[in-house]
Amino acid sequence: METTHQIFFKNSKDMCEIDSNTIDLILTSPPYPMIEIWDPLFSSLNEDIKDFLQEQDGKTAFRLMHEELDKVWKESVRVLKEGGLVCINIGDATRTINKNFQLFPNHIKVAHFFQNNGFLSLPCILWRKPTNSPTKFMGSGMLPCNAYVTLEHEYILIFRKGENKRNYPPKSEGRYNSAYFWEERNKWFSDIWNDIRGTSQSLNSNKILREKSAAFPLKLPYRLINMFSIYGDTILDPFWGTGTTSLAAMASARNSIGYEINLEFMEIFKKNVEEIKRLTNSINNSRISQHIEFIKEYKKKNKKIIHNSINYKFPVITLQEKNLLLYSINNWIIDVNSYRIKHKKFDYNHMIN
Repeated sequence: METTHQIFFKNSKDMCEIDSNTIDLILTSPPYPMIEIWDPLFSSLNEDIKDFLQEQDGKTAFRLMHEELDKVWKESVRVLKEGGLVCINIGDATRTINKNFQLFPNHIKVAHFFQNNGFLSLPCILWRKPTNSPTKFMGSGMLPCNAYVTLEHEYILIFRKGENKRNYPPKSEGRYNSAYFWEERNKWFSDIWNDIRGTSQSLNSNKILREKSAAFPLKLPYRLINMFSIYGDTILDPFWGTGTTSLAAMASARNSIGYEINLEFMEIFKKNVEEIKRLTNSINNSRISQHIEFIKEYKKKNKKIIHNSINYKFPVITLQEKNLLLYSINNWIIDVNSYRIKHKKFDYNHMIN
């Protein structure tokens, strides 16, 4: 099996390199309006934003920032297949404007765009990102009523283009091979995720560029890709950053396309690709090892198991898991800002007692 991964260094408000209705899944984390680190970026896209920020007109600046994001969302609507899904990781912003501390609800603005452009809103995920800081609470301490609730979560918004789900042939081999484990389903499809913390330091060694990219940890796009696409699908990230979505697509045997305006991030991505073969094997080993431990505990409860994996011979809970297949990475070919990855069946030699 072979996948391709392309990166275009340009503004994704014009994705002319992609034909209409060809993308299976859009997965991204855009710059968050009204988070100060992104002020220069939004101001470079529209000089009026800088002026309104200087005038302390936060509401107008907020609106104009989302108008810039909407240009990218509009292109995303064009390239996504009917029935395709969009997953957007975005956090709200808190900021003091004219001495007034307030929330700028980014997730609401994004949801309004997609709801107004023919998409169905699906249940979203709250990504809990707790902090251990003893001074995280803001306001008047123990005295009511001028303290503020601590903002410790981000949203993973999920939308479907149109009213119909994607159509698959009966007993589609690609779909059944792309199955996840029963216990993974129960965890992944929860509406609150609190087991994913921070950005992987091992994958992003340049701290300054990592902060500029607002990169999410690899585990997050990897999980979403496995939840909402099948082998061979094409994943688009219009706010590519350091390329975490592309790395997750490589590890998941999907194709990917990324758009990014900062060419500096390519150096981080190249270094990370050098680790992708090892990382993919580690992820696959972890998933299977955790599954085997789950099966052992399941059996201790005297629960009967009647199905076995065809590709790996260990027990599985449901019939839909029987054809589950994981891929490892054999090698890759680099062509300018494009990668061709050759995948092979992941070889797992451990057996359950």
